[in-house]
Amino acid sequence: MEKMFTILFAALTLASCNNQNQSKVMEISRNEKIVKQYFEHFNNHDWKKMSEMYTETVDFKDPSLGTGIVKQSRQQIKDKYAELNKVFPDLHDKVIQIYPSGEKHIIVEFVSTGTAPDDSKFELPICTIFTIENGLITKDFSYFDNFEEEEK
Repeated sequence: MEKMFTILFAALTLASCNNQNQSKVMEISRNEKIVKQYFEHFNNHDWKKMSEMYTETVDFKDPSLGTGIVKQSRQQIKDKYAELNKVFPDLHDKVIQIYPSGEKHIIVEFVSTGTAPDDSKFELPICTIFTIENGLITKDFSYFDNFEEEEK
């Protein structure tokens, strides 16, 4: 009887672990879908829908906002990208790779491009770490070279 109880306990424990692993995989998959939707809104220049993918206030780390972590509201996010879009009407992000990292983080490698009204173009490789909790982005930490090229 004791041996049967041990086997039953082991089977239930294994099943529980398997369900927890499935739950983690489903969460990562859900977060990847959120990030893909985010870039779809970005490339459609739908700043309102994109900003609604964030919590009301978000921690940003972005060289264009200075050093350190800066709090941004949805409205500030929407305004920032709308202004950038005025300068670069064809603003576009091409996702190179998405790397899930744990249950809450998705790392995205992408290249941002655009053309200014004077026909000058930019191409900027960026890496962003998104923290996603309860289906919304709570942190957006972007890394890119923010140094201007020296004139030759």
